[in-house]
Amino acid sequence: MRTNIAFLFTFSIIILGLGSTRMAASGKDLKSLAQPTNKVVLASEVKWTPLNPARGDQSPQAGTLWGDRNGIEPTGFLVRFADGFSSPPHIHNVLYRGMVISGEIHNDDPKAENMWMPKGSFWTQPAGEGHITSAKGKINMAYIEIDKGPYLVRPIGKAFDNGERPINVHASNIVWVNQPQKSASKNAVKFAFLWGDPQDDKPSGTLIKLPAGFNGKIKSLGSSFRAVVIQGQLKYRMPDGKNAKALEPGSFFSSEAKSIHQISSGAVEETVIYVRTNNRYDVFRTEK
Repeated sequence: MRTNIAFLFTFSIIILGLGSTRMAASGKDLKSLAQPTNKVVLASEVKWTPLNPARGDQSPQAGTLWGDRNGIEPTGFLVRFADGFSSPPHIHNVLYRGMVISGEIHNDDPKAENMWMPKGSFWTQPAGEGHITSAKGKINMAYIEIDKGPYLVRPIGKAFDNGERPINVHASNIVWVNQPQKSASKNAVKFAFLWGDPQDDKPSGTLIKLPAGFNGKIKSLGSSFRAVVIQGQLKYRMPDGKNAKALEPGSFFSSEAKSIHQISSGAVEETVIYVRTNNRYDVFRTEK
């Protein structure tokens, strides 16, 4: 069985302890961006292929946002499931992390009772751990991320224990903290810390929650910044300031060097963004 309630108590303490140290990018470090590397992939532009070609039409569909899940590098991709989908018991050769974007996903031990995770939920699946994945809802989609490829599906008979344990975090149990040293009001930008140590210059994963009507920028000091819209509507303006794009859930933006990302959220709904980066970043408001 995977960790749920017991994990969340520890998870909350860790998050609160990190809340005052995470976001601290210096503006003067980013004054000059001679060659911006900003990139956007809209959800509507994603090319879909079978996640597990061996299952043919019964396979979920996958769309790569960055990397190559058939190669050896870190990769992020979307997965779409048919309503009522349920996989056979199986394992993967590598650990993956998942964020539910739409519908409801169940991912657990083959004998476990269903624990349906709605949009905004987070889970991890260690390499070698037997499990099933199920989905319900008219539209079911999740973002999946691996640190090393290739991403393979193998029979449960090849299960092994590598010492890691799977985790399910229901969206209602995500712990949010206000942006450090910023407003404590309901309109504050909020963060949730999911994995990795954000105090190290190594990969880590966080969520950003932007209030409705937010207008501002993300300053990144990382050499690798990757962000996926999980919920809401985000408007993204390219560095030239001329090309604004509307990013629906499942859309992606990134940079490969120090960067500034100009963003704004919709007027009605909060926007949630998943960020994977290898250094510090800051989110701040600007005038419209």
